Amino acid sequence: MPSYRSLFRTPEFTPLFLGAAAQTAAQTVGGLALATLVYRATGSPLLSAVSMFGPSLAQVLGATFLLSGADRLPPRTTLAAVALTFAAGTAVEALPGLPTGALFTVVLLLGLVASLGGGVRWGLLNEILAKDGYLPGRSLFNMMSGLMQITGFATGGALLTALSPRICLLLAAALYLAAALILRLGLTARPPRAAGRPSPAATWRTNALLWSDRPRRLTYLGLWLPNGLVVGCESLYVSYAPDAAGLLFACGALGMFAGDVTVGRLLPPAVRARLATPLLLLLATPYLLFCAHPPVPVAAVCVTVASAGFGASLVQQERLMNLTPDELAGHALGLHSAGMLTLQGVSAALAGSVAQLSSPARAMTAMAAASVAVTLALATVGRRPAAAAVPEPSSR
Repeated sequence: MPSYRSLFRTPEFTPLFLGAAAQTAAQTVGGLALATLVYRATGSPLLSAVSMFGPSLAQVLGATFLLSGADRLPPRTTLAAVALTFAAGTAVEALPGLPTGALFTVVLLLGLVASLGGGVRWGLLNEILAKDGYLPGRSLFNMMSGLMQITGFATGGALLTALSPRICLLLAAALYLAAALILRLGLTARPPRAAGRPSPAATWRTNALLWSDRPRRLTYLGLWLPNGLVVGCESLYVSYAPDAAGLLFACGALGMFAGDVTVGRLLPPAVRARLATPLLLLLATPYLLFCAHPPVPVAAVCVTVASAGFGASLVQQERLMNLTPDELAGHALGLHSAGMLTLQGVSAALAGSVAQLSSPARAMTAMAAASVAVTLALATVGRRPAAAAVPEPSSR
């Protein structure tokens, strides 16, 4: 397996990595600022959660209509255009007096654009790295995401004590603009990976092809459902601890970083392949303690431990790539990203609704219990193919 250091000697890896880092920082600072702005204005856990994770809700539309572009559009131009769109949209969110309806319209439109960007980025990563380089490459991206979230949430929380949420949104827009410049100047002009024009029909055909294979279908469900339900817990940090939400998000990012390092670099393949279900259970079970409404220090420990379970996604993505033809890699990874983020948005809305009717702590407990149940159900179903593969006695 290639070392992390060797990845940075691969042409185009560094600008793709730095562009993604700037976008992650922008998303972190901007998301916290927007959720804080909405919560201060409305006092609603539901609207606060949806404002931060609402872009994910539009991912289902992108997966339905736009995803064929992940392999049929030139990567450099598409990635730079996506970053520019986010810069403009985040600046619009910062406008004083913007009606709530208009703000959420912008949020959902940005989510629609993001559904395409994820497939293009991960498809390009799979293209520029050798076959055995995708897992360490994606691990390194996940680690970067964790570090940027730690820094971004900590910095964002500090900035929000000194600056208004709207100023923080403008800072996030500037970070998106920097990402667009890095991607445009640092990447090589590559042709699309697949022939043909992007279209809804091409998207539907490829989605149906990817979904038709049972092992791949179960892998997608494992990537989407348990993860998404736990993000519903995360969406309530602002309403659970308004003055310490940045700390909780930073602790979650720290735990995710530790999990990615362990899974991506420290575990041998034979061990790693068996850990998807245990890691998904780790991801959810600490949140069950929120039924006791723990104080912030205890909550921070629970969040850190739980987030190490996000390392399960590396195991599942490696399996997905082994099950997918190379020419469909971008679309397959885009479908994974779009489906995962869609479920995260749905879970954020669901968790916010439950919190609105009960409390953030009870809603977090309920979402965690649902994640545990789904993980155990998928693990049970996943064991059936071996038994089903036994041929039935011939009737002749």
